[in-house]
Amino acid sequence: MKKMLLSVAVLLGCVLAVPRAFAHAVLVSSTPAIHGTLHGPDVEFVLKYNSRVDGTRSSLTLVKVGGASQAVTLEKQPAPEQLLAHAKLGAGDYALRWQAVAADGHISRGEIPFTVK
Repeated sequence: MKKMLLSVAVLLGCVLAVPRAFAHAVLVSSTPAIHGTLHGPDVEFVLKYNSRVDGTRSSLTLVKVGGASQAVTLEKQPAPEQLLAHAKLGAGDYALRWQAVAADGHISRGEIPFTVK
């Protein structure tokens, strides 16, 4: 009987833990694409996630390879699962560092290296 109760408790714990596994905002597509090439100087950043993100608590930072970094101002979200921003960039190699806060408060981070021609 104890073994059966323990098995039920473990199974219940696994079932309840499943929603937490999907709580993080996972990047599903981006403009620019990872290792993509864009034509400047006007560059649009569009990041799409698998779930809603909080645009007021999420952030983007632009890093010029071998140079300084700067925060990028996010614009009004075009959809609950997207972040949008624009920048004027000269030719060179960059990385866009993103931090997305899912609707439930979980934080995800990543980096998108790209080139501007």
